Amino acid sequence: MLLPVNVTLGIVLAVLLIAAVAVAALARLGHTRAIAVAGLRAAAQLAAVSYLIGWVVHALPRLLGFLLVMFAVAARTAGRRITRNRSWWWAALPIAVGVVPVVGLLLLTGLVPPRGLTLIPVTGILIGGALTATVLAGRRALDELETRRGEFEAGLALGLLDRDARMEVARPAASDALLPGLDQTRTVGLVTLPGAFVGMLLGGASPVQAGAVQLFVLVALLAVQATACAVALELVARGRLHRVPLTPAEGE
Repeated sequence: MLLPVNVTLGIVLAVLLIAAVAVAALARLGHTRAIAVAGLRAAAQLAAVSYLIGWVVHALPRLLGFLLVMFAVAARTAGRRITRNRSWWWAALPIAVGVVPVVGLLLLTGLVPPRGLTLIPVTGILIGGALTATVLAGRRALDELETRRGEFEAGLALGLLDRDARMEVARPAASDALLPGLDQTRTVGLVTLPGAFVGMLLGGASPVQAGAVQLFVLVALLAVQATACAVALELVARGRLHRVPLTPAEGE
């Protein structure tokens, strides 16, 4: 049975958001304002998107425009999480390289029909996974390079190229970006029942159909996230994504 959209649902959501803010404040975790803003933004954005999707699914140009907006927002969000300088826009590349081939394969094989109500949620899930992997890989790699700068310089002294020296330092930390997806896939059905599975069941699908869809989503996410992580790491190693300008031309 689907959740009823009524006053009770609104009250429960408000109570849960207040509880999240209160716990973060009492435990001095920080981000209390960010939690509140994120919850309110999510409510406003989902309300808008719920009405917008009904409009865009009936015309291909509007559908493609909506998907491009999703990609642009993900790229900017990931980039600004990684760095505050103008190199942030490179974060669009890991997301694109991870998502576009997978979506293309799904369309070519007919597993996902080119219809808005199917293409939007599948693409959204994949873009979200690529965003998470890009942010984690980029931030961890740059943090590691800042913390272990001496090891990077030692690698240069030994004759390694800039790219290779950065890669040696950043690769182990950046690879941790794959852990959330790996853990989710390993424990699916044992610890968690992810959203696609639950959504299919609530929509009336059989458990077997729901399981097949969830498996497809998890495996596709592994491919997308592994690719996004690898590309983000390569961009950091090559100095494309950075925090401190490497040359005057790259500064702001």
